[in-house]
Amino acid sequence: MSAPLPAGGFLRRLAALTRKETRQMLRDKSNLLMGLLLPLALIWLFGYGLSFDVNRVPVAVVLQDPAPAARQALAGLQGSRYFDARWMTDMHAARQAMRQGEVDAIVQAPGDFAARLAAGDAAVQLILNGLDATTASAVEGYVEAALALPAAKEAGRAAARTGAQAARVEVMQRLWFNEAGISVWYLVPGLVVLILTLIGAFLTSLLIAREWERGTLEALFVTPARPLEIVLSKLAPWLLVGLADVVMCLLAARLTFHVPMRGPLALVLAAALLYLTVSLLLGLFISGVTRNQFQASQVALLASFLPATVLSGFMFDLRNMPAAVQFIGQLMPASHFMGVMKTLFLAGADSAATQAAIARGMATLAAYALALAWATQRTLRKTLD
Repeated sequence: MSAPLPAGGFLRRLAALTRKETRQMLRDKSNLLMGLLLPLALIWLFGYGLSFDVNRVPVAVVLQDPAPAARQALAGLQGSRYFDARWMTDMHAARQAMRQGEVDAIVQAPGDFAARLAAGDAAVQLILNGLDATTASAVEGYVEAALALPAAKEAGRAAARTGAQAARVEVMQRLWFNEAGISVWYLVPGLVVLILTLIGAFLTSLLIAREWERGTLEALFVTPARPLEIVLSKLAPWLLVGLADVVMCLLAARLTFHVPMRGPLALVLAAALLYLTVSLLLGLFISGVTRNQFQASQVALLASFLPATVLSGFMFDLRNMPAAVQFIGQLMPASHFMGVMKTLFLAGADSAATQAAIARGMATLAAYALALAWATQRTLRKTLD
Protein backbone atom coordinates (compact mmCIF):
# COMPACT_ATOMS: atom_id res chain seq x y z
CA MET A 1 0.00 0.00 0.00
CA SER A 2 1.54 3.30 -1.09
CA ALA A 3 2.04 6.09 1.40
CA PRO A 4 -0.27 9.09 1.12
CA LEU A 5 1.16 12.02 -0.79
CA PRO A 6 2.00 15.10 1.26
CA ALA A 7 -0.62 17.82 1.13
CA GLY A 8 2.03 20.39 0.17
CA GLY A 9 3.00 18.42 -2.95
CA PHE A 10 -0.64 18.19 -4.01
CA LEU A 11 -1.13 21.93 -3.68
CA ARG A 12 2.08 22.69 -5.63
CA ARG A 13 1.07 20.40 -8.45
CA LEU A 14 -2.46 21.79 -8.49
CA ALA A 15 -1.13 25.36 -8.61
CA ALA A 16 1.30 24.50 -11.43
CA LEU A 17 -1.41 22.81 -13.50
CA THR A 18 -3.79 25.71 -12.86
CA ARG A 19 -1.18 28.23 -14.07
CA LYS A 20 -0.62 26.13 -17.18
CA GLU A 21 -4.32 25.94 -17.97
CA THR A 22 -4.75 29.67 -17.29
CA ARG A 23 -1.94 30.55 -19.73
CA GLN A 24 -3.45 28.19 -22.31
CA MET A 25 -6.85 29.81 -21.88
CA LEU A 26 -5.38 33.30 -22.28
CA ARG A 27 -3.56 32.22 -25.43
CA ASP A 28 -6.78 30.87 -26.97
CA LYS A 29 -8.40 34.26 -27.52
CA SER A 30 -11.35 32.89 -29.50
CA ASN A 31 -12.60 30.58 -26.74
CA LEU A 32 -12.04 33.27 -24.13
CA LEU A 33 -14.03 35.81 -26.09
CA MET A 34 -16.77 33.26 -26.71
CA GLY A 35 -17.02 32.53 -23.00
CA LEU A 36 -17.27 36.22 -22.16
CA LEU A 37 -19.31 37.52 -25.08
CA LEU A 38 -21.84 34.70 -25.44
CA PRO A 39 -23.56 35.40 -22.08
CA LEU A 40 -23.64 39.12 -22.89
CA ALA A 41 -25.14 38.42 -26.30
CA LEU A 42 -27.78 36.10 -24.85
CA ILE A 43 -28.69 38.59 -22.10
CA TRP A 44 -29.00 41.38 -24.67
CA LEU A 45 -30.96 39.32 -27.18
CA PHE A 46 -33.43 37.81 -24.75
CA GLY A 47 -33.61 40.85 -22.48
CA TYR A 48 -34.63 43.18 -25.28
CA GLY A 49 -36.15 40.64 -27.64
CA LEU A 50 -38.52 38.69 -25.39
CA SER A 51 -41.42 41.03 -24.79
CA PHE A 52 -45.13 40.40 -24.73
CA ASP A 53 -45.86 44.11 -24.39
CA VAL A 54 -47.62 45.98 -27.17
CA ASN A 55 -46.49 49.57 -27.67
CA ARG A 56 -47.22 52.13 -30.36
CA VAL A 57 -49.19 49.72 -32.51
CA PRO A 58 -50.26 51.51 -35.71
CA VAL A 59 -54.05 51.62 -35.83
CA ALA A 60 -56.15 53.17 -38.59
CA VAL A 61 -59.17 54.97 -37.10
CA VAL A 62 -61.83 55.42 -39.79
CA LEU A 63 -64.23 58.03 -38.43
CA GLN A 64 -67.12 58.44 -40.86
CA ASP A 65 -69.13 60.61 -38.47
CA PRO A 66 -67.89 64.25 -38.28
CA ALA A 67 -69.73 64.96 -35.02
CA PRO A 68 -67.47 66.06 -32.12
CA ALA A 69 -69.12 63.48 -29.86
CA ALA A 70 -67.94 60.68 -32.15
CA ARG A 71 -64.32 61.85 -32.08
CA GLN A 72 -64.51 62.35 -28.34
CA ALA A 73 -65.71 58.77 -27.87
CA LEU A 74 -62.67 57.47 -29.74
CA ALA A 75 -60.22 59.83 -28.04
CA GLY A 76 -58.84 57.00 -25.90
CA LEU A 77 -57.00 55.66 -28.96
CA GLN A 78 -55.23 58.96 -29.50
CA GLY A 79 -53.69 59.48 -26.09
CA SER A 80 -52.71 55.89 -25.30
CA ARG A 81 -49.07 54.80 -25.38
CA TYR A 82 -50.21 51.50 -26.78
CA PHE A 83 -51.43 52.93 -30.09
CA ASP A 84 -50.24 55.09 -32.93
CA ALA A 85 -53.66 56.27 -34.11
CA ARG A 86 -53.92 57.32 -37.75
CA TRP A 87 -57.20 59.09 -38.45
CA MET A 88 -58.80 58.37 -41.81
CA THR A 89 -62.15 58.95 -43.47
CA ASP A 90 -61.78 56.37 -46.24
CA MET A 91 -62.17 52.68 -45.43
CA HIS A 92 -60.54 51.69 -48.73
CA ALA A 93 -57.33 53.51 -47.75
CA ALA A 94 -57.37 51.81 -44.36
CA ARG A 95 -57.72 48.37 -45.97
CA GLN A 96 -54.81 49.13 -48.30
CA ALA A 97 -52.69 50.19 -45.31
CA MET A 98 -53.55 46.89 -43.58
CA ARG A 99 -52.58 44.83 -46.64
CA GLN A 100 -49.27 46.69 -46.93
CA GLY A 101 -48.51 46.09 -43.26
CA GLU A 102 -48.60 49.79 -42.39
CA VAL A 103 -51.27 49.27 -39.71
CA ASP A 104 -52.11 46.27 -37.52
CA ALA A 105 -55.74 47.13 -36.88
CA ILE A 106 -58.63 49.20 -38.21
CA VAL A 107 -61.23 50.81 -35.95
CA GLN A 108 -64.25 51.89 -38.00
CA ALA A 109 -66.99 54.10 -36.60
CA PRO A 110 -70.08 54.31 -38.88
CA GLY A 111 -71.70 57.51 -40.12
CA ASP A 112 -74.46 57.40 -37.48
CA PHE A 113 -72.07 56.65 -34.61
CA ALA A 114 -72.87 59.81 -32.59
CA ALA A 115 -76.62 59.25 -32.87
CA ARG A 116 -76.30 55.62 -31.81
CA LEU A 117 -74.00 56.67 -28.97
CA ALA A 118 -76.68 59.05 -27.73
CA ALA A 119 -79.26 56.27 -28.00
CA GLY A 120 -77.00 53.91 -26.02
CA ASP A 121 -76.40 51.24 -28.67
CA ALA A 122 -73.20 52.42 -30.42
CA ALA A 123 -70.81 49.94 -31.98
CA VAL A 124 -67.49 50.08 -33.82
CA GLN A 125 -65.90 47.49 -36.06
CA LEU A 126 -62.40 46.31 -35.16
CA ILE A 127 -60.47 44.58 -37.95
CA LEU A 128 -57.26 42.88 -36.78
CA ASN A 129 -54.25 41.63 -38.71
CA GLY A 130 -54.25 37.91 -37.96
CA LEU A 131 -50.73 37.28 -39.29
CA ASP A 132 -49.60 37.57 -35.67
CA ALA A 133 -52.36 36.19 -33.47
CA THR A 134 -50.57 37.11 -30.23
CA THR A 135 -50.34 40.79 -31.12
CA ALA A 136 -53.90 40.74 -32.50
CA SER A 137 -55.27 39.38 -29.23
CA ALA A 138 -53.40 42.01 -27.20
CA VAL A 139 -54.54 44.81 -29.51
CA GLU A 140 -58.16 43.70 -29.18
CA GLY A 141 -57.99 43.93 -25.40
CA TYR A 142 -56.27 47.32 -25.48
CA VAL A 143 -58.79 48.75 -27.95
CA GLU A 144 -61.73 47.66 -25.83
CA ALA A 145 -60.14 49.18 -22.73
CA ALA A 146 -59.21 52.41 -24.54
CA LEU A 147 -62.76 52.89 -25.82
CA ALA A 148 -64.51 51.96 -22.60
CA LEU A 149 -63.88 55.06 -20.46
CA PRO A 150 -64.38 57.96 -22.91
CA ALA A 151 -67.31 56.20 -24.57
CA ALA A 152 -68.96 55.61 -21.21
CA LYS A 153 -68.49 59.27 -20.29
CA GLU A 154 -69.99 60.44 -23.56
CA ALA A 155 -72.88 58.00 -23.28
CA GLY A 156 -73.48 59.20 -19.71
CA ARG A 157 -73.62 62.83 -20.82
CA ALA A 158 -76.02 61.90 -23.61
CA ALA A 159 -78.15 59.97 -21.16
CA ALA A 160 -78.28 62.97 -18.82
CA ARG A 161 -79.51 65.17 -21.66
CA THR A 162 -82.02 62.80 -23.26
CA GLY A 163 -82.91 60.40 -20.48
CA ALA A 164 -81.71 57.41 -22.54
CA GLN A 165 -79.96 54.53 -20.89
CA ALA A 166 -76.18 54.87 -21.02
CA ALA A 167 -74.27 52.02 -22.64
CA ARG A 168 -70.66 51.31 -23.55
CA VAL A 169 -69.50 51.08 -27.12
CA GLU A 170 -69.63 47.54 -28.45
CA VAL A 171 -66.56 46.36 -30.36
CA MET A 172 -67.37 44.07 -33.28
CA GLN A 173 -64.13 42.14 -33.80
CA ARG A 174 -62.99 40.53 -37.04
CA LEU A 175 -59.67 38.86 -37.93
CA TRP A 176 -58.07 39.19 -41.32
CA PHE A 177 -55.80 36.49 -42.81
CA ASN A 178 -56.38 34.13 -39.85
CA GLU A 179 -60.12 34.18 -39.33
CA ALA A 180 -60.15 31.32 -36.84
CA GLY A 181 -57.31 32.80 -34.77
CA ILE A 182 -55.38 29.52 -34.90
CA SER A 183 -51.87 30.06 -33.53
CA VAL A 184 -50.40 27.21 -35.60
CA TRP A 185 -51.23 29.14 -38.77
CA TYR A 186 -48.74 31.90 -38.00
CA LEU A 187 -46.26 29.75 -36.05
CA VAL A 188 -45.61 27.17 -38.78
CA PRO A 189 -44.46 29.66 -41.47
CA GLY A 190 -42.11 31.11 -38.86
CA LEU A 191 -40.81 27.64 -38.03
CA VAL A 192 -40.02 27.11 -41.72
CA VAL A 193 -37.88 30.26 -41.56
CA LEU A 194 -36.04 29.06 -38.45
CA ILE A 195 -35.43 25.59 -39.88
CA LEU A 196 -33.99 26.97 -43.11
CA THR A 197 -31.84 29.39 -41.11
CA LEU A 198 -30.42 26.66 -38.89
CA ILE A 199 -30.00 24.08 -41.64
CA GLY A 200 -28.53 26.53 -44.13
CA ALA A 201 -26.00 28.22 -41.89
CA PHE A 202 -24.83 25.04 -40.18
CA LEU A 203 -24.63 22.93 -43.33
CA THR A 204 -21.96 25.16 -44.81
CA SER A 205 -20.35 26.86 -41.80
CA LEU A 206 -17.82 24.02 -41.47
CA LEU A 207 -16.97 23.41 -45.14
CA ILE A 208 -14.20 25.95 -45.79
CA ALA A 209 -12.95 25.87 -42.19
CA ARG A 210 -12.53 22.09 -42.42
CA GLU A 211 -10.43 22.44 -45.57
CA TRP A 212 -8.29 25.15 -44.00
CA GLU A 213 -7.61 22.92 -41.00
CA ARG A 214 -6.77 19.90 -43.17
CA GLY A 215 -4.65 21.91 -45.59
CA THR A 216 -6.59 20.74 -48.63
CA LEU A 217 -7.71 24.22 -49.62
CA GLU A 218 -4.17 25.17 -50.63
CA ALA A 219 -4.32 22.44 -53.27
CA LEU A 220 -7.22 24.26 -54.91
CA PHE A 221 -5.20 27.47 -55.02
CA VAL A 222 -2.71 25.98 -57.49
CA THR A 223 -5.51 24.99 -59.91
CA PRO A 224 -7.13 27.34 -62.46
CA ALA A 225 -10.31 27.39 -60.34
CA ARG A 226 -11.35 30.90 -59.36
CA PRO A 227 -12.67 31.80 -55.89
CA LEU A 228 -16.22 32.39 -57.15
CA GLU A 229 -16.19 28.98 -58.83
CA ILE A 230 -15.07 27.37 -55.58
CA VAL A 231 -17.89 29.09 -53.70
CA LEU A 232 -20.54 28.04 -56.22
CA SER A 233 -19.25 24.45 -56.30
CA LYS A 234 -19.54 24.22 -52.52
CA LEU A 235 -22.97 25.84 -52.61
CA ALA A 236 -24.60 23.68 -55.32
CA PRO A 237 -24.84 20.24 -53.61
CA TRP A 238 -26.01 21.67 -50.31
CA LEU A 239 -28.57 23.76 -52.15
CA LEU A 240 -30.15 20.51 -53.36
CA VAL A 241 -30.17 19.13 -49.81
CA GLY A 242 -31.71 22.34 -48.54
CA LEU A 243 -34.32 22.26 -51.30
CA ALA A 244 -35.38 18.80 -50.12
CA ASP A 245 -35.76 20.29 -46.62
CA VAL A 246 -37.92 23.08 -48.07
CA VAL A 247 -40.22 20.55 -49.71
CA MET A 248 -40.50 18.56 -46.46
CA CYS A 249 -41.32 21.74 -44.50
CA LEU A 250 -44.01 22.79 -46.96
CA LEU A 251 -45.57 19.33 -47.02
CA ALA A 252 -45.65 19.22 -43.23
CA ALA A 253 -47.18 22.71 -43.06
CA ARG A 254 -49.92 21.82 -45.51
CA LEU A 255 -50.66 18.15 -44.77
CA THR A 256 -49.83 17.82 -41.07
CA PHE A 257 -50.71 21.25 -39.65
CA HIS A 258 -53.26 22.22 -42.33
CA VAL A 259 -51.91 25.73 -42.70
CA PRO A 260 -53.50 27.42 -45.73
CA MET A 261 -51.20 28.45 -48.56
CA ARG A 262 -52.97 31.38 -50.22
CA GLY A 263 -50.04 32.46 -52.35
CA PRO A 264 -48.82 30.65 -55.48
CA LEU A 265 -46.75 27.57 -54.68
CA ALA A 266 -44.16 28.58 -57.28
CA LEU A 267 -43.65 31.91 -55.53
CA VAL A 268 -43.37 30.22 -52.12
CA LEU A 269 -40.71 27.86 -53.49
CA ALA A 270 -38.85 30.73 -55.18
CA ALA A 271 -38.76 32.76 -51.96
CA ALA A 272 -37.65 29.73 -49.92
CA LEU A 273 -34.91 28.89 -52.43
CA LEU A 274 -33.69 32.49 -52.43
CA TYR A 275 -33.50 32.61 -48.63
CA LEU A 276 -31.86 29.19 -48.50
CA THR A 277 -29.17 30.54 -50.83
CA VAL A 278 -28.63 33.49 -48.50
CA SER A 279 -28.42 31.21 -45.46
CA LEU A 280 -25.96 28.82 -47.11
CA LEU A 281 -23.78 31.71 -48.30
CA LEU A 282 -23.78 33.14 -44.79
CA GLY A 283 -22.46 29.82 -43.48
CA LEU A 284 -19.76 29.77 -46.18
CA PHE A 285 -18.74 33.33 -45.35
CA ILE A 286 -18.46 32.53 -41.65
CA SER A 287 -16.46 29.41 -42.48
CA GLY A 288 -14.09 31.36 -44.72
CA VAL A 289 -13.50 34.11 -42.18
CA THR A 290 -12.98 31.96 -39.08
CA ARG A 291 -10.99 29.09 -40.71
CA ASN A 292 -11.74 27.02 -37.60
CA GLN A 293 -14.57 24.53 -37.31
CA PHE A 294 -15.33 25.15 -33.64
CA GLN A 295 -15.35 28.92 -34.05
CA ALA A 296 -17.41 28.65 -37.23
CA SER A 297 -20.11 26.61 -35.51
CA GLN A 298 -20.32 29.03 -32.59
CA VAL A 299 -20.41 32.12 -34.78
CA ALA A 300 -23.04 30.53 -37.02
CA LEU A 301 -25.22 29.95 -33.97
CA LEU A 302 -24.82 33.53 -32.78
CA ALA A 303 -25.15 35.17 -36.19
CA SER A 304 -28.05 33.16 -37.59
CA PHE A 305 -30.26 30.99 -35.42
CA LEU A 306 -30.46 32.96 -32.17
CA PRO A 307 -31.15 36.35 -33.79
CA ALA A 308 -33.62 34.74 -36.19
CA THR A 309 -35.51 33.28 -33.23
CA VAL A 310 -35.74 36.51 -31.26
CA LEU A 311 -35.36 39.43 -33.66
CA SER A 312 -37.13 38.32 -36.83
CA GLY A 313 -40.72 38.75 -35.67
CA PHE A 314 -41.26 35.02 -35.24
CA MET A 315 -42.48 35.17 -31.65
CA PHE A 316 -42.56 38.87 -30.80
CA ASP A 317 -43.50 41.96 -32.76
CA LEU A 318 -40.28 43.74 -33.66
CA ARG A 319 -41.96 47.14 -33.42
CA ASN A 320 -42.43 46.70 -29.67
CA MET A 321 -38.66 46.67 -29.14
CA PRO A 322 -36.23 49.60 -28.75
CA ALA A 323 -35.25 51.46 -31.92
CA ALA A 324 -31.69 50.07 -31.90
CA VAL A 325 -33.00 46.50 -31.68
CA GLN A 326 -35.48 47.17 -34.47
CA PHE A 327 -32.65 48.46 -36.66
CA ILE A 328 -30.57 45.34 -36.02
CA GLY A 329 -33.58 43.13 -36.68
CA GLN A 330 -34.19 44.81 -40.03
CA LEU A 331 -30.59 44.08 -41.01
CA MET A 332 -31.23 40.35 -40.73
CA PRO A 333 -32.31 38.43 -43.85
CA ALA A 334 -34.58 36.27 -41.68
CA SER A 335 -36.78 39.27 -40.84
CA HIS A 336 -37.53 39.94 -44.51
CA PHE A 337 -38.10 36.27 -45.30
CA MET A 338 -40.41 35.97 -42.29
CA GLY A 339 -42.62 38.72 -43.67
CA VAL A 340 -42.65 37.16 -47.14
CA MET A 341 -43.58 33.69 -45.86
CA LYS A 342 -46.38 34.88 -43.57
CA THR A 343 -47.79 37.01 -46.37
CA LEU A 344 -47.66 34.18 -48.91
CA PHE A 345 -49.15 31.62 -46.54
CA LEU A 346 -51.93 33.67 -44.97
CA ALA A 347 -52.55 36.82 -47.01
CA GLY A 348 -51.81 35.58 -50.53
CA ALA A 349 -50.54 37.62 -53.45
CA ASP A 350 -53.77 38.76 -55.05
CA SER A 351 -53.68 42.47 -54.21
CA ALA A 352 -51.17 45.06 -55.39
CA ALA A 353 -50.27 45.84 -51.78
CA THR A 354 -49.26 42.27 -50.89
CA GLN A 355 -47.45 41.87 -54.20
CA ALA A 356 -45.43 45.00 -53.47
CA ALA A 357 -44.56 43.74 -49.97
CA ILE A 358 -43.46 40.36 -51.34
CA ALA A 359 -41.41 42.01 -54.09
CA ARG A 360 -39.62 44.23 -51.56
CA GLY A 361 -38.77 41.26 -49.37
CA MET A 362 -37.45 39.14 -52.22
CA ALA A 363 -35.45 42.03 -53.68
CA THR A 364 -33.80 42.49 -50.27
CA LEU A 365 -32.96 38.79 -50.09
CA ALA A 366 -31.50 38.89 -53.61
CA ALA A 367 -29.29 41.81 -52.58
CA TYR A 368 -28.09 39.84 -49.54
CA ALA A 369 -27.29 36.82 -51.76
CA LEU A 370 -25.17 38.92 -54.13
CA ALA A 371 -23.36 40.67 -51.26
CA LEU A 372 -22.60 37.42 -49.44
CA ALA A 373 -21.41 35.71 -52.63
CA TRP A 374 -18.99 38.57 -53.24
CA ALA A 375 -17.80 38.63 -49.61
CA THR A 376 -17.32 34.84 -49.49
CA GLN A 377 -15.21 34.67 -52.62
CA ARG A 378 -13.06 37.46 -51.16
CA THR A 379 -12.20 35.10 -48.27
CA LEU A 380 -10.84 32.60 -50.83
CA ARG A 381 -8.33 34.80 -52.60
CA LYS A 382 -5.32 32.79 -53.72
CA THR A 383 -2.89 34.01 -51.10
CA LEU A 384 -1.27 31.89 -48.41
CA ASP A 385 -0.90 33.32 -44.93
